[in-house]
Amino acid sequence: MEEKGLKDEVRALLTERNAVLLAHNYQRDEIQEIADHTGDSLGLARIAADSRAEVIVFAGVHFMAESASILSPEKTVLLPRLEAGCPMADMITPDAVRALKERYPGGTVVAYVNTSAAVKAVSDLCCTSGNAVSVARSLPSDADPVIMIPDQNLAQFVAGRVKRRIVWYDGYCQVHHRFLARDVLEVKARYPEAVFVAHPECRPEVLDLADHITSTSGMYRFVGETGSQEIIVGTEVGVLYRMRKENPGKTFIPLSKDMICAEMKLTRLEDVRDCLVNMEPVIKVPEDIRVRARVPLDRMLAVPRD
Repeated sequence: MEEKGLKDEVRALLTERNAVLLAHNYQRDEIQEIADHTGDSLGLARIAADSRAEVIVFAGVHFMAESASILSPEKTVLLPRLEAGCPMADMITPDAVRALKERYPGGTVVAYVNTSAAVKAVSDLCCTSGNAVSVARSLPSDADPVIMIPDQNLAQFVAGRVKRRIVWYDGYCQVHHRFLARDVLEVKARYPEAVFVAHPECRPEVLDLADHITSTSGMYRFVGETGSQEIIVGTEVGVLYRMRKENPGKTFIPLSKDMICAEMKLTRLEDVRDCLVNMEPVIKVPEDIRVRARVPLDRMLAVPRD
């Protein structure tokens, strides 16, 4: 079926099922185009919780659909591709968290939202790439060390901005971690007038060369406000769709055309259509895990923004 026909079919099914389609910023362009909302993982989960829709179609990866299920247990959460996961989230397990707690007694485990519900359930607090610094600053002094999981790069970014002891797990995002300072310098040499905005999941040596460091949501604000007409973007290329749409007069240069999350790109229009037809795969976090996993999420949401 041609793309337009598929899009029309998806929109009709969404209406029929009283469903809302949420698309992460890294999804394919054609899915972002027809989504009811696009955004980062936690922002979309909060939208799901506030929505009157009975069905949540989450075009993203597994931990994101879990977050929606944690915050909206009464709703049906569909993940169009069940096998769409997150390698970084898979690097940390509940047993690994328990081992860290034994190694650092009295410490506070801050889990990136890019973790499974089971990992959140044994953590103390959650954070996003956008509020990780605020979360660390909000903790009482006797909460040290702050144990950040699973992303070592986000943890080191936070460590450079707070006056407290930060320790971390050695996980990383495969999309961001593979790029080095020399990759940035090569692109900067080709675009000497461009500013460079980077995601905190990048290596410290890459972040040292950035003009601005922020989450994907923060990137949209930055590129709209900057006076520069050329922007080098250091995150997954899916963000370029919205950036170009909202800023037609500016030029966006990916740090690398290979900054592609294969897991995010698994989901196709056909998958969205099929999950609405069949009402599966359903993501449902078991109640005992859901209740415990919601605690660190709620604690994070209570942290004032800087």
